[in-house]
Order: sequence, then C-alpha cells, then structure tokens
Amino acid sequence: MLTARVKRPHPPGRLLSARTEVLVGQLLYGGVGALLAPLAPGLLRHRLKQGKEDPARTGERLGHSGMARPEGPLIWIHGASVGEAQSVLALITRLRNDRPDIAILVTTGTVTSASLLRDRLPAGAFHQFVPLDLPGATRRFIAHWRPDAAFWVESELWPGLIRAMHDTGKPLILLNGRMSARSFGRWKLIRPLISGLLRRFALILSQSAEHSARFRALGAAKVAEAGNLKHAAEPLMADDAELARLRTCIGDRTVWVAASVHPGEEQALAAAHRHLLQEDATALLIVVPRHPARAGDMSKAFANLGMTVSFRSLGEDPDASCAVHFADTMGELGLFYRLAPLAVIGGSFIPHGGQNLLEAARLGVVPVCGPAMDNFRAVAEEMQAAGAMIQVDDAAKLPETIRRLLTTPEELGAARSRCLEATAAHDGVLTRVLAEIGPFLPPEQP
Repeated sequence: MLTARVKRPHPPGRLLSARTEVLVGQLLYGGVGALLAPLAPGLLRHRLKQGKEDPARTGERLGHSGMARPEGPLIWIHGASVGEAQSVLALITRLRNDRPDIAILVTTGTVTSASLLRDRLPAGAFHQFVPLDLPGATRRFIAHWRPDAAFWVESELWPGLIRAMHDTGKPLILLNGRMSARSFGRWKLIRPLISGLLRRFALILSQSAEHSARFRALGAAKVAEAGNLKHAAEPLMADDAELARLRTCIGDRTVWVAASVHPGEEQALAAAHRHLLQEDATALLIVVPRHPARAGDMSKAFANLGMTVSFRSLGEDPDASCAVHFADTMGELGLFYRLAPLAVIGGSFIPHGGQNLLEAARLGVVPVCGPAMDNFRAVAEEMQAAGAMIQVDDAAKLPETIRRLLTTPEELGAARSRCLEATAAHDGVLTRVLAEIGPFLPPEQP
C-alpha cells in the first residue's frame, strides 16, 4: 500500500527545516574557518603590538597548551572577558567545594581577565586562553583537554568551538544566557546560522523570560530561566591598605564615581560635576573609563571647563589640588566604589545598553543610570522597582540628580540600604543554576 507523504509547513518565520539550518550552518562555518586560518599568525602579531595578548601564552590561542590535562573528570567553563569571569567565580567555588573530584578549566579571551582569574580561582581550577575559532586550533584544544562537559557564559557563540565540542558527544550548556534586542535583530537576518549553533546546546539557562523568548525564536531547543548569575557574584575586591591610603588622601570631601564610562559620555559627566562644584567647591569625581587608553581624550571635556585633572596611571593621587581623578587602570573598580556613596553607570547615556549596575549596588553604592540599559533591562527594572537604582531619562537631568542625591544624606542613605537588601534577595540564583546543571556533570568519582 502506498502512503502519501505530507509535507509539514515550517513554523512561522522559518524558511528552512531545523536539519537544513544545521547543515547550512556547518557548511558556512567550515568554509569561513578554512579561509581565515592562514591569517591567524598575523592577527596574533597585531594583537600583541596592541597589548591584547600575553606574549608568553600565544600558543594557547592556537590550541597548544603548556599544561597537562589533570587526571579524572574535567569540565570547561568559558566566558569572554572580565565581567563574565567574575559572574561565574562563585559558581566555580561552589562546584569545587561540592565536587572536589572535578577539575575546572576556565577560558577567557582577554589579558585582563587572565590576570583576574590568576588571583581568584580556587584550587583545582585553572585558566587558559580560549583558542581562536579556527579548525586546527579548536581540534587541538578539544583533543588535549577532553572536557566531560562545557559551560559557556552569556552570549559567547563561537561556531567552530561549539561544533568541535558537540562532536565529542559531551554536553554543552549556555549559562546566564543573554540575547540583547540588537543581537536578536541581527541574528534573525541569518537565522540558519544561529539556529544551527543553538541546537547544539543541551540546555540554555537564560537570565530572564525575555531572553528565553528570543533564544526560542532563533531555534534553541531547550531553554529555561534560572536568574542572573551576576546576582550571585562575590563583591568586587579591593586592596585594604590602598583603600585606607586613598581615604586619608581624600579626607572628608564629597566623592562620586562614574564607572565604565564610554567615549561620548564625558560631556554629561563634566556638566554634572561643574553643577555640583557650584555648591560644593571641594567635591571630587572619580572617572573609571571603560577603556583606560581613552582617559586622555576624555579628560579634555573637564579641562575645558577649568577643572584640574589627575591620572592614576601616572601615579597621581586624588588630592585637594584636583577636581577630577581618572582611575585609568584595570581591575580596581572595587577600590573606587568603596570611596563613594553613588556611581553613574557608563554605557547608559549612549546607545550601548549599559554596564553591570549590580557590582555597585552589592557594595551599597547607589547606581545612577541613563536611559539606555537594554543589556541589563530586567535587572534595571527590578532594581528600580526596589528603589535601589536611580534612572534619568535624559543626560540633561544628570547634573541636578547628582547634586540632589549628594546634598540629601537621608535620601542617599535610604537608597544605599535598599541596594544591599535588593542584591541580598537573589542569593538563590546560584542554587537554582547548580540544580539545573547537576544532571550534566560527570559521575562522581571516589
């Protein structure tokens, strides 16, 4: 008997079947990788000149490791840079405490994150630079480390590494998954590419229902929400001796911080500080640029308004002679947050999407954000509802907002208390994440 085959329509918005999307993705990934492979040495040399690579460890970027793989089960955790690395430090510590039989390989792609992890990873966890997403480098990396499971953080989607890990048959999980509205719009234009990648993840644990919906719309098979791991991060560290020294240097001056400032935001900060100085002539602003190399250019906006500027990278202190101090170093944000009661969060006054406001709030520092917080929308809305964040919808309103907060101790003190309460309320995030990933961990060894 002959049976008619019924051709089922593709779901709305999909032009290709799921299997075809995966195959198209494989062909494109492989072809592009093969074309780019000869350019790898030149790329690394260029990055070395820019200070973006560790000259002693460039082999790791090509999949060559100077370390032997530890015996026994090993899991691989990957995050792009400092922010992602910090968000999983608490998770790594809990995993090592709960499962000391598992070694943890942590990869990142920046020199700064490598330095951070060198000082903060627990025993049994170690760092390597992630290999370039090229066929030879990814094969060598996977063959050497043989991960029993891989956990990637936020939005890192490297096609070659995803495919190489998937081919081992071991689980690949996306933690703290985030898909911004901007990225979602771009990926929709090339859905076969992203769908093929997302289907290789055994599970995507997203930060919120909003992010989950975007992952599903792009073809992800299994998605769940566990909350934002950044809520579970340990407070940023600070050197106690240096903190005491700076407090002595600053004395009882009014201080505020502008953190992770992007180019184009310095004008609004300069206007706000000039407004504050009209009421408090000794007030101090500490600017922490997102990219320290931009400090010199940013400082012109303040100097042009007659403010004296100093630079930490030059060994200068925020003493009584300066009105604006540029903390143009890396890895010291926790130090400067502890010097001020409030912090303007950079990336929120330009179309960037904001930066992590929880790092400030966790230390009782009130985050003041601009209108562009798309990258942290759910967190920002929750913090604002709790009265633990101040959001201004226009840079022109920043000067009066800063002046009001810094000259109203009662209002500022109450907001600082709410910051500590709001961040403490999310202590369960880590427990939920551990429960979700537990089934994917290798069997316990005696």
